[in-house]
Amino acid sequence: MPTKTFSGGRIRQADYDPVSQQLDLLWDNKTVLAYKQVPEEVFRRLCNAPSPATYWEDRIAEEYPKGIPRKSNADDGGAKKLSDLFGGGD
Repeated sequence: MPTKTFSGGRIRQADYDPVSQQLDLLWDNKTVLAYKQVPEEVFRRLCNAPSPATYWEDRIAEEYPKGIPRKSNADDGGAKKLSDLFGGGD
């Protein structure tokens, strides 16, 4: 799965799955937004845009349906630690 990491701006990382055509965007506030049915060309243009957040706003945000992120905004290790603290709900 292609991934692009951005060094500045509001978008920190973009993950794209060409099979499902899902684009996951990790933002600087740790939220993850997912979009379905995104063509690979749109991902490529996002990665090469001078301002990825502006490209997202102009070309992605309202154009593609939202999906469920493959990664949550909390890493798996954090979830395991909470489970250890509060029990597994058995």
